[in-house]
Amino acid sequence: MAQEYDLVVLGGGTGGYVAAIRASQLGLKTAIVEKGKLGGTCLHKGCIPSKALLRSAEVYATAKRGEEFGVVTGEVGLDFSKVQQRKEKIVDQLHKGVQHLMKQGKIDVYEGLGRILGPSIFSPMPGTISVEMNNGSDNEMLIPKNVVLATGSRPRSLPGLEIDGEFVMTSDEALQMEALPKSIIIVGGGVIGIEWASMLSDFGTEVTVIEYADRIIPTEDKEISREMQRLMKKKGVKIITGAKVLPETLKKGEVAAISAEVKGEQKEFQAEKILVSVGRQANVEGIGIENTEIQTEKGYIVTNEYFQTKESHIYAIGDCIGGLQLAHVASHEGISAVEHIAGKDVLPMDYTLVSKCIYSSPEAASVGLTEDEAKEKGFEVKTGKFSFRAIGKALVYGESDGFVKIIADKDTNDVLGVHMIGPHVTDMISEAGLAKVLDATPWEIAHTIHPHPTLSEAIGEAALAVDGLAIHS
Repeated sequence: MAQEYDLVVLGGGTGGYVAAIRASQLGLKTAIVEKGKLGGTCLHKGCIPSKALLRSAEVYATAKRGEEFGVVTGEVGLDFSKVQQRKEKIVDQLHKGVQHLMKQGKIDVYEGLGRILGPSIFSPMPGTISVEMNNGSDNEMLIPKNVVLATGSRPRSLPGLEIDGEFVMTSDEALQMEALPKSIIIVGGGVIGIEWASMLSDFGTEVTVIEYADRIIPTEDKEISREMQRLMKKKGVKIITGAKVLPETLKKGEVAAISAEVKGEQKEFQAEKILVSVGRQANVEGIGIENTEIQTEKGYIVTNEYFQTKESHIYAIGDCIGGLQLAHVASHEGISAVEHIAGKDVLPMDYTLVSKCIYSSPEAASVGLTEDEAKEKGFEVKTGKFSFRAIGKALVYGESDGFVKIIADKDTNDVLGVHMIGPHVTDMISEAGLAKVLDATPWEIAHTIHPHPTLSEAIGEAALAVDGLAIHS
């Protein structure tokens, strides 16, 4: 028997389940279709498990430095099986939390693969969802007034470089490793690649990063990129930039070997494992898009500013529409889409207000324009920078590398971008995010009294530095 809903969400990841909760709050009868586990990539294969491993790596690295803090512990060891157990425990706890939220919101959850049907006996419009249930029972038919596609993404590979899970893997397979490799080649020096490089290096693995661009984390401000490269090298990570990996040269034996073209010269690299980290591709196949007027471009679903597709009652959010493929972005897109469905006034999302984080050691975080982007847009800029080396709390904490950089418009004095690298900056970036939302000036940030001693004092000092007024430099 077909079930009718105000909204069916296809995909129960961060964007999908948040959209469903907001719909429930607005009184819409709502269902989620999820073929895997609620929580999606972020909870099970991305944000949470990787950060759990990063935290264990950070604790391990800190423990080995215990004598610097006057803490003598003897020889420090690592039980990687317990690291993995801790990760799974955290994921399981959060998964149960999401399940509870679905029950609390009276949101029906269908465990299976959902596909959009075209016009049929169920509805004259495309949008009926046929669910192939995981338990093998008959397909369920869901007839919604509106649909939100939140099907997420999966790791991309390089053409010709086959993922076998043994020698060559993506982050999906890496998260399931039962033992740490002695050496690894990471193909891709973007956010995910650098997080894995930091983590594995702290665990004691010999790491080589091969990046096609002329610098690692190429979407970040150049000064952040340079500092990250310096600090990764300080850890012992080998970084090769301007390098084109040649998949056809892959050899598998006692170790894996692959060559790359570096400055016109072909060089071979060897390691126990190769981790391919070259971005993610949208999950848009097999969900019935061909039965609709929905358009795709470069593998992503095309939407308007309210996340409507060409079928105005079918919306799409998160990784499957491209843009900033971040969990917090998907969540806010989901809320915006649902509020638009409910007839509320919705402001189009301003992606320059989105904070971005890299959870390596050191951490990096940013919001707004880089210095180069600001100049390309025609702004005359002024910048302020302040090092954590002059911050008492950073010295106490034992992590004083890095800095805060603020970019402002010379004409209006508005903050254009804030960029940080150093201890706990992924927690500190929200102050800068709020400053952007409120269209603040460096003067306003500087006159926010930052408590002493805290790491956040670096933000206030950097704001003062924009006008050459930093106190402690």
